[in-house]
Amino acid sequence: MNASIASDGSPRPPAPPTPEALGAGAVTVDPAHPSGPAEQVRSQLAALIQGGVLAANAKLPTVRQLAGDLRLAAGTVAKAYRELEAAGLVRTGRAAGTRVNPGQGLAAPARAEALVFARAARAAGLNLEQAQALLAVGWDRTAS
Repeated sequence: MNASIASDGSPRPPAPPTPEALGAGAVTVDPAHPSGPAEQVRSQLAALIQGGVLAANAKLPTVRQLAGDLRLAAGTVAKAYRELEAAGLVRTGRAAGTRVNPGQGLAAPARAEALVFARAARAAGLNLEQAQALLAVGWDRTAS
């Protein structure tokens, strides 16, 4: 995805992924990962919602579509969707499908700082687990 330029000359953020694109790289399942596939799908969709990649009212793919894209059982994806709904991140309507609830994205400044941190961690050669551990230390130090 390439960013385009707005009429005022500022960079325009890339468009969020379409529901069809979610199974093609935005959400992946690692069979060797210690958490099960339903938890991997749930946590990645939650991150896309909270990170603002999936905007309010964005429609998620159907359970069958995402399950097929990820080569998972439909029940596995349905479990992830139920957990997202229980957490208030999405709502499901019979005719409307599953949509992102408004107000679920993180504040823009926090999202921007998270990207700065992620870039710095990658530049330092840290893997995701190391970056998360470093963030946990910072989190603990700001608790007072």
